[in-house]
Amino acid sequence: MSASNCSPDDTKPSRITTPSYAPFNEPSATSSDTAVAASRDSSALVFIHEYDLASLSGSQLHQAKRCLLDLLGVAAGATRTPLAAKAARYVTRQHGGDLPLLFAHGSASSSGVALQGGWLIDALDAHDGQVLTKGHAGVALLPGLLALPETRELAGRDFLALLAYGYEIATRAGIALHAQSPDYHTSGAWNALGVAAVTARLRGFDRETLHHALGIAEFYGPRSQMMRCIDHPTMLKDGSGWGAMTGISAALLAEDGFTGAPALTLTAPAVAELWKDLGQRHYLFEQYFKAYPVCRWAQPAVEAVLSLADAVPEPEHIARIEIITFHQGKRLHVIHPQTTEQAQYSLPWSVACALGRGVVDVEGVCEALGDPLLKALASKVVIEEDDVFNARFPAERWARARIVLVNDDVLESEDHEALGNPDKPLSDAQVLAKYQALAEPVLGARATQLRDVVMSLESRPVSELLVLLGAP
Repeated sequence: MSASNCSPDDTKPSRITTPSYAPFNEPSATSSDTAVAASRDSSALVFIHEYDLASLSGSQLHQAKRCLLDLLGVAAGATRTPLAAKAARYVTRQHGGDLPLLFAHGSASSSGVALQGGWLIDALDAHDGQVLTKGHAGVALLPGLLALPETRELAGRDFLALLAYGYEIATRAGIALHAQSPDYHTSGAWNALGVAAVTARLRGFDRETLHHALGIAEFYGPRSQMMRCIDHPTMLKDGSGWGAMTGISAALLAEDGFTGAPALTLTAPAVAELWKDLGQRHYLFEQYFKAYPVCRWAQPAVEAVLSLADAVPEPEHIARIEIITFHQGKRLHVIHPQTTEQAQYSLPWSVACALGRGVVDVEGVCEALGDPLLKALASKVVIEEDDVFNARFPAERWARARIVLVNDDVLESEDHEALGNPDKPLSDAQVLAKYQALAEPVLGARATQLRDVVMSLESRPVSELLVLLGAP
């Protein structure tokens, strides 16, 4: 993996544009057979069913490897959270089966493996995302792929192609849902459709069965309210464990003849344009990579204070830290987190780690919650909204900082976005360094072996990857 960025200029925009759609119109009452036929023959279903996985370019495969490596690093790092053991314990008891869990002892059914893997990656808020979905695709797609026994027989290139395909489906479903729904749903509400599509492709569904699988996934997808978990951070996180499980379950139900209503995120006339560029506009390149294991909304503030850190003599010389950002960032309000979930969804704690530790890392959000210096710094954070920043959300997330010192000197930053956006992507070297920092403390020497397999996976059988995903 070279230190250069992977995607060519014609595949990633300098800015991500926000589609505009009219609200969903509920379909008129028709016979079941007519409704199924109309949905099955919709352009979106045709595009999804006939998408040519063999046409993926070298740059797409390279980006898929970056996503895969990043997700596995986050999963390894997440084994340090309390949720990890609870997730493994639950699925081995309630979802019995013989498929191995991700970085954990025990086995479960396909639905259980998907649930545990989604929960595990979601437990550490460092995985990739996409601004217009206001959420995350890969966190469910990778566990979904790992949950299928057919995956064991794949060539590595085909595994990467399916992962890339899943990003295209899930991201479009997320944009469609957010454009049409007045409520802000967690990622599980839409990444379930990506998992269902990947499962359908891997198991060879015809178009009608695919229609039912996607309809079931949309209907049963966890439409949980994201801002409730922002205001009250818990292990519920972004709903992606449930999304991964729902996507797998929906596909297996459809395969057995279980019927579903049309998935409006794919078949509603209002979103038809969103699906017509499948295979032309590659949302795989429009994912961001996080530099830090905290909510994306806090990361512009982290960059703003880090830009001033060299001018601060010592942390105790700080009298007040003013963060000016957008409304959703202000909602990350917890000052003194008691759990890692509260820390990961706390802008004051993220800023305190950046100034007090020089970095926001797993130790800072998992093991340093009682640090008196960090608690003192977090108490000095004051968050204000900016109307311009509010207007730019969700396509852009901005913050600036003003640090007032005890001698009344004021340090003021420029406006900052988070690192890792598509127009300013993390380099390959930065992705590798992040992976190593997350995985090596947990996996030891296996981390390097896993990295090497991932970055040459297109020339290997996927079995060489799977054998490295056992418990630390």
